[in-house]
Amino acid sequence: MKVKRLFDIIVSFIGLMSFWWLIILAALISKLDTGLSGFFIQTRVGRDAKLFKLIKIRTMRHIPGIVTTVTTDGDPRISKIGRFWRKTKIDELPQLWNVLLGDMSFVGPRPDVPGLADKLEGEERLILKIRPGITGPASIIFKNEEVLLAKQEDPEKYNIEVIWPEKVRLNIYYINNYSLVKDIGYIIDTIFQRD
Repeated sequence: MKVKRLFDIIVSFIGLMSFWWLIILAALISKLDTGLSGFFIQTRVGRDAKLFKLIKIRTMRHIPGIVTTVTTDGDPRISKIGRFWRKTKIDELPQLWNVLLGDMSFVGPRPDVPGLADKLEGEERLILKIRPGITGPASIIFKNEEVLLAKQEDPEKYNIEVIWPEKVRLNIYYINNYSLVKDIGYIIDTIFQRD
């Protein structure tokens, strides 16, 4: 795992040096677009169940009455520019800072909001022993999660009962079969994945 951390530090530093201007530009555009801070900061559960602040480019406006953390395709909160940020993954770039700080890794289970981690039992708790990631096998397989959720009568229920358990299974498989070569493959798949 020391090699994994060294990889994260080097690549996140290079990424921040290369894309700092794009992160700032996107945040400024997002601020003008949404009327809120250009950065979206949310508490997530990290390694050893420690809480940290995940940073993304804001892609959603505030709409009174909508408080769910589950986002579906066509969610009225997502702005037109925000949809572009999401499609191009530009909204994920600030997480390079989370990786550099050690809150996250490039590859690993996506960090959940507080509450979901409490549902992990037995072997599932293994997920909390490693740094969460920007991408991973579960993220790639469920790349169209918002579209899938939009088709459900009760998106939140479907997410908890179907998607989340499958992500847990995929994340455990990832941990038990880790290799740096596979990590690099997941990163490449994420960058070049198609709809």
